[in-house]
Amino acid sequence: MDIATLVGLLGSFAIIIAAMVLGGDLGIFVNPPSLLIVIGGSLFVVLMKFTLGQFLAAGKVAAKAFMFKSVNPEDIIAETVELADAARKGGLLSLEDKQVSSDFMQRGIQLLVDGHDPEVVRTLLNKEARLTYQRHDFGSKIFAAIGDVGPAMGMIGTLVGLVQMLSNMSDPKAIGPAMAVALLTTLYGAMLANMFALPVADKLNLRRDEEALNNALIIDGLLAIQAGQNPRVIDQMLRNYLPEKKRLAKAAEAGG
Repeated sequence: MDIATLVGLLGSFAIIIAAMVLGGDLGIFVNPPSLLIVIGGSLFVVLMKFTLGQFLAAGKVAAKAFMFKSVNPEDIIAETVELADAARKGGLLSLEDKQVSSDFMQRGIQLLVDGHDPEVVRTLLNKEARLTYQRHDFGSKIFAAIGDVGPAMGMIGTLVGLVQMLSNMSDPKAIGPAMAVALLTTLYGAMLANMFALPVADKLNLRRDEEALNNALIIDGLLAIQAGQNPRVIDQMLRNYLPEKKRLAKAAEAGG
C-alpha cells in the first residue's frame, strides 16, 4: 500500500468537504446533472483518444498508484551479488532453485539456467521491460487525458447551465438549478483533474520510471553473472544506478 497516495487523496478531499460543511449545507454541492456531465462526459471523451483495451486496462494500471510496493535498488543489488557468488561457486545451474523477490529477475535467471546466449537473454529481457514500460505509460496517459478533459467538460457544463438560466429568466424557480449546474460543473471538473486524475498520472509516471530503472539494473546484473564476472566487480558496477550520495556513503562504509 502506498501511504502517500492514499493519505494525499483522502486528505485533499477531506479538506474540501470540511470547508463545504463549515460553510453551510453539504447537500447544495451535490448535483447529479453536473456529475453526469463532468465524470460521464470526461470518460467518454477520453475513450475516443485510446483503444477500448487500453482504456479498460487503465484501471488495473492505476492500482500501482495505491498498491505498488516500491523495490529499493540497493536490495536488488545485494540480491544480484548473492546470485553472482552462488553462480561463481556452483555454476549457473545452481541458480535454478533460487527464489528471488522479482518476477522479472526470476524469468531472467531461468533464461541463464536454460543456457541461452547473452544476446538472446538481453533481447528477451529488454523486450519485456519495454512492453511493461509501454503498458504503464498508456495508463498514465489516460489519467493525464482525464485531467485535461475534466476542466473542459466543467466549462461545457457551465455553458449549458448558463444557457438554461438565460432562457428561463422569466421563471425564478428555474434560475437556481441552472446556476447550480453552471457553477458545480466547473467545481467538479477542477476537483476531478487536480485532486485525482493528474496526481494519479504523476504517481504512475514515477512508478513507471522506478520499475524501468530496476529492470535495467536486473538485466545488467544477470548478464554480468552470465559472463562470470567477480561478484565484487558486479556490485561496484551496479552501484552506478544509485544516486551519488548513496554511492559515496557505500564507498565510505567499505573504506571504513
